[in-house]
Amino acid sequence: MATLRDIRNRIKGVKNTSKITSAMKMVSTAKLKRAQTAIESARPYFEKLDMILTNLTTGLSGYSNPMLRQVTTVKNILLIVVTADRGLCGSFNSNLLKEAVVTINEKFKVEFPDAEIKVVPVGKKAVSFFKKRHFEVVAEFQGIFSPLQFETAQEIVESFEFGFIDGKFDRVYILGNEFINVMKQEPRLRSILPMDATEALTIGKSKHTDAVAVDYIFEPDKKSILDDLLPKLVNIKVWRSLLESNAAEHAARRFAMDNATRNAKELIQSLELQYNKARQASITTEMLEIVGGAEALKSN
Repeated sequence: MATLRDIRNRIKGVKNTSKITSAMKMVSTAKLKRAQTAIESARPYFEKLDMILTNLTTGLSGYSNPMLRQVTTVKNILLIVVTADRGLCGSFNSNLLKEAVVTINEKFKVEFPDAEIKVVPVGKKAVSFFKKRHFEVVAEFQGIFSPLQFETAQEIVESFEFGFIDGKFDRVYILGNEFINVMKQEPRLRSILPMDATEALTIGKSKHTDAVAVDYIFEPDKKSILDDLLPKLVNIKVWRSLLESNAAEHAARRFAMDNATRNAKELIQSLELQYNKARQASITTEMLEIVGGAEALKSN
């Protein structure tokens, strides 16, 4: 049975832990506000760019670009997996890594049975996970979210862009958590390469369903504009996934730290009740010993 000192020490330890989780919750709340503002303000730009790409690539004749390269047999797939650099955010990382394994085993290996799958882990948790397993790691990125910069997205693209152009990769996908709201984050798989106009409306489809094709005036010409736009769109797709994951991470950590703080307070109440019961039992035992000693003296 735990002594009074043991219970006091445990109450003290839980209180200290509660202070830490409460402080982490406050920090995550502040970071979440900035990350949420960043992704919500950028989404209209991403969706408009997708719609423009659809209009530009619809009905193209005689135009070719390495980023539009389609193959009949997919032999090499590159999967970019975006996790957090740190833990203490609930099931944020574990759910995504489980989804990565399911995607590889139940999607890629079924749809492309002859394909070799390689990975680019982004975030310390993803790097640690894939290093322990039998996957070929093309490149790895750690410590990129403090602070998160657009140049990081460009570096990630550089790790596979020329490989796709040279034919080393036939398909490139990115898997990361998408920020739905403060309480909800979901793993989302997006296709990066090859570019496909039919995939341009996957995000914000309801907004673009009624959109009509726009007859643009091109200067200098359509080919030059597309040659310049397609590489930038690849950067934007990766950048979007990083922004989504960053906001989702802070939301998950805030929720996890809020639960931890609440559980700590409940545990403290339970321990204090246990301490009071043990203290009362100790006092009762001492009183019985005193009464017993007095009775023994009287009998003598």
